[in-house]
Parts: sequence; structure tokens; C-alpha cells
Amino acid sequence: MAAFTDRLGTVEAEGNASRQGSSGVEVVLPSDPATPAPLCPHGPTLLFVKVSQGKEETRRFYACSACRDRKDCNFFQWEDEKLSGARLAAREALNRRCQPPLSRVLCVERYVKFIELPLSQRKFCQKCQQLLLPDDWEKHREHQAVGDISIAQLKRPSQLLYPLENKKTHAQYLFADRSCQFLVDLLSTLGFRRVLCVGTPRYSQFYMEDSFCHYNMFNHHFFDGKAALGVCRTFLQEDKGEGVIMVTDPPFGGLVEPLAVTFKKLIAMWKEGQSQDNKELPIFWIFPYFFESRICQFFPSFCMLDYQVDYDNHALYKHGKTGRKQSPVRIFTNIPPNKIILPVEEGYRFCPLCQRYVSLENQHCEHCNFCTSKDGRKWNHCFLCKKCVKPSWIHCSICNHCALPDHSCKGSKDGCFICGELDHKRGTCPRISTSKKVNKAVRKQKQRKSNKMKMETTKGQSMNHTSVTRKKKRRERAHQYLCS
Repeated sequence: MAAFTDRLGTVEAEGNASRQGSSGVEVVLPSDPATPAPLCPHGPTLLFVKVSQGKEETRRFYACSACRDRKDCNFFQWEDEKLSGARLAAREALNRRCQPPLSRVLCVERYVKFIELPLSQRKFCQKCQQLLLPDDWEKHREHQAVGDISIAQLKRPSQLLYPLENKKTHAQYLFADRSCQFLVDLLSTLGFRRVLCVGTPRYSQFYMEDSFCHYNMFNHHFFDGKAALGVCRTFLQEDKGEGVIMVTDPPFGGLVEPLAVTFKKLIAMWKEGQSQDNKELPIFWIFPYFFESRICQFFPSFCMLDYQVDYDNHALYKHGKTGRKQSPVRIFTNIPPNKIILPVEEGYRFCPLCQRYVSLENQHCEHCNFCTSKDGRKWNHCFLCKKCVKPSWIHCSICNHCALPDHSCKGSKDGCFICGELDHKRGTCPRISTSKKVNKAVRKQKQRKSNKMKMETTKGQSMNHTSVTRKKKRRERAHQYLCS
């Protein structure tokens, strides 16, 4: 979802969870944008592939972009699968039934009526998480409701809404007041007047039509079509794009690749109203520090700030804890770090050599020539690895790199699934083109064999119940790739 605001005080963190790929599942970015992905209730699906060490891919499939649990969205379709007209019609009917009960138009109409009510008649149903008009009172008579809803409360919806707790679908964690206030003050200090908040679900009933869009950040899908797209474009290009920043706090289970593709599309939309090609849309991307290499791979101009972002309703992401208990969440931005002042009273200092603020324990390494710590602890320089590593790591003579003392030397390693090299991922492997040709030939051969078997089956008796059950189980096992 995306919310647009001129009120910096509404910058809050929430996000709908997305599918988290296991080590053997990767998202496939479409090479042909003209071929639309099939739709599920959450918009266009994503293309996935199951990969394993030394093997490029198996049969590719489409699955939901927003849910990683089949119980929440059971969409599954092989990439090369052909569906009958009846199945397509049934799918479209299901997608319509699964849409929110209140459309954006209706939400806006209800909101206008709500703010026109006297304070004593403004009620909010805690059970249904819905603003109530007088005509709704009887229907919600048995529910617990909060009255006297002020305009100030309407401007901060997260104080009214209960955070959702399904980690696989709609987990929502809210910035602690400390982090929220820091962001508000920072944005104001940097001179931003408008904020595009990407990742604000369930806020539809609290905003007017020019301030909110129902949006899926994993596939750049506007649920209300061209009208919503126009609202977003107008907001980004107002005043020739000056004074606007994008703040996004995606679910940490979300895949970096589709997020990066979406953000680049928003950047391109902003650039349409720019006269200078060399400028960039300012961005704050809030994500765990261990995604730094992946984010910087897509956005080389980004740097990671040392500021620890913490959340009110998350047991682990808390500032002020020591050792590995500290919050791993950071801010990635394309704003020069020397322009961003971190609060000294919270344990940050300015490094004159790096020309940026860092945590107190993050010491400048004279060998690496920068402050190397990523997690708030003091890191140690390894002369064999020629870099600084975590204090709990030691150099392993077998692996020839630093790792935890009890690590398995024969365990799986990061890197490319195709050739096993550690300096790149599968998507940029030089052997991928050859591997694709081999796999394409194998798939064609299997398809011919499958077609032959189908022809032989039609000559004889029809497929019995047992074979249908087996086929169904194979589909279910294939869909479990995403949850493995």
C-alpha cells in the first residue's frame, strides 16, 4: 500500500508480509513485460523457480506475491500450463469475492461523513477495526467501540488499529516513538515537505482519494487501476518532484529483487517530471543490515546508516540492548550520510575520517580505512581475510575464511546455485545461458513424452480416480517449494 502525506507526523511502520524464499527458491524477474502474469486476489503473481546447488532450475511456476503460506492464498500455476475457459472464469470470480468489502470510493465517502459528525458521534469498532457511521451502530451494538475519535487520532491510524500478527501474511510492526520521532525530525531538517509512505496497509478508510492508494509493493500493482496510478504520479511530480521523499518499511520476509524492481518503477515515475537526469528520488529503505549487499547490488548509490530502528511490538527489534540482542534494522538511503545527524544522546558519534555518524562501538579500522561494524559491536580485523569480521568469528584454515567456531565446514555456502562461486548469484552467472538451453531442451523432451502419454490415454479408458489423486498430490508438493 502507499500513503501520501504532507504531515510528517504520520510516518509510521507497517507492512504486509510477502513470501520469503528459502535457499532453494528464487524469484524470476520477467524478461518479457508484454506477457502478463496470472492474477490472484493480491494482484499479479510472481514467477518462481526451485533451484539446487549445481543445477540451474526446474519447472517454473507462478505463486502469490503477498502470502507465503498456502492456507492464506493457495494460488499455484505452472508457467507453461494452459487453463480452460471454465477455470479462468472461476478464478476471476474468486478474485472478485476476495476483494476488500469497502472499495476506495466508499471508504472516501464514509470518511467525509465521519469527520463531519460531532465528536460525540465519532465511533470506532475495535472488533471490526472500522470507523462507524450512525447507521452502523445497531449492527455493531454487541461489539466494543471507542468514542470521541478526534482528528488527531485519525491522523495516526496505527494508534487505533490493532497490529496484525500473522507473520506469513500480514505481520505489522510499528516504529517505537523514539524511532518515529527521529524520522520525523530528520525529514523536517532535510527540508522534505511530502512523504510517499510505501507499506501502510489497512489505512484506506483514513485517507482521501488524493492521499492513499491500495497498492502491492511486490509487483507495482495499483488495485484501483489508472486512477490510482495517476494519483501516485501527480504526487511524485508535484513541484517538479522537489521536496518529496519515499519512506518504505517492507516486510523483512519479502524478497529484495521484486522490491527493487518496484522501487525503480516509482523512481522512473518521479523522473518523468524532472528536468535533470542525474538527480535521484530520495529514499529511506528500512531493512535488516544483513541485506546490505543485496540492496546495494540493485542500488549502488545507497549506503547504510548506523541508526538502529526499533519497534514497539517486536520482542527482538529493540534499541539499547547489548551484543547480538540489538536491533538489526537499519536505514538504507541515497542521501549523503554526512548530511544525516544521528542523536549523540543515544550513543552515536561523528567519525571525521568516514565523514558520517556511527555507533560508539563502531571503531574506525586503519587497515580497511572505514568504520566496519554492521551490528553495533566492535569488529576485529582479520589479516588473512583482509577485512573486519564479527568478534565472535575465528579464521578457519579449512574453509579459508572467518566463521563461527562451531560452524560446519561442509555446510552449504552462499553464492551461485549454478557454479558454486561466491562472488555472484545465479541470476548473473556466466554459465546461465548454456544451462538454460540444456534445461529448455530437457523440458521440451519431457513435454513431448507427456503429450504422447496423454494421446495413448485417450485411446484407452479415461484416467481413473487414483491417477487424479496422484496428480493433485504432485501439485501440492510442488507448491510447497515456497514453504520449504
